[in-house]
Amino acid sequence: MTTTQPISSFDIRETASRPRVLIAEDHLLVLEGIRRIVESECTVAGIATSGQDIVAAVRHLRPDVVLLDVALPVLNGIEVARKLKAAQVDAKIIFVTMQTKRDYVREAFQAGASGYVAKQAAASDLLQAIREVLQGHYYLSPLISELAGTPPGPGELPFLLFRSLTPRQREVLQLVAEGRSAKEIASLLAISVKTVEFHKKHLMQELHARSTAELIRYAVEHDWIAP
Repeated sequence: MTTTQPISSFDIRETASRPRVLIAEDHLLVLEGIRRIVESECTVAGIATSGQDIVAAVRHLRPDVVLLDVALPVLNGIEVARKLKAAQVDAKIIFVTMQTKRDYVREAFQAGASGYVAKQAAASDLLQAIREVLQGHYYLSPLISELAGTPPGPGELPFLLFRSLTPRQREVLQLVAEGRSAKEIASLLAISVKTVEFHKKHLMQELHARSTAELIRYAVEHDWIAP
């Protein structure tokens, strides 16, 4: 079970010319690597190691750019991006992830991302992405651009992963797959245990799953939970 970590802020001298970046990453070695890359041109305003922390962190720290992984504990990066978009925050969103499948790329841009960088890419790729999105452009790693195609334009409907599930159902599915009990899920989402069981029942119907184990396997096969 993954535990939620507190948001951390770094005491770094800021200048007006350096963009403020919030890094959301739950693997500490990867986090340190991203931080070192980003600090060459930006101020790291803070970090978040759980998807649940990020919306509050953005409101508090007011970064110019948010770097998100797809696989984050409690709330995955795609859902975080949707919440940030719904909250109409000014920060630009860049996904930094191992996921290079076309479905994830299109889903990320539909959720509100301005950039998508593969973790397999060079350090310069991430810095270029930050520069591009701050100028109002989209950015896609050359490593995956041929596979994914161009980001969706206005009015273009991308292929939606879990297209038939509601945001709340996706939240419940992820938490079930992480091994959370109904009581824990109810507490994390501020809903009743009865409501959790209601969503779980409908998830099983929607995904044709006969057991909790099949729900977990579905989430794992679609890379919807952090390893």
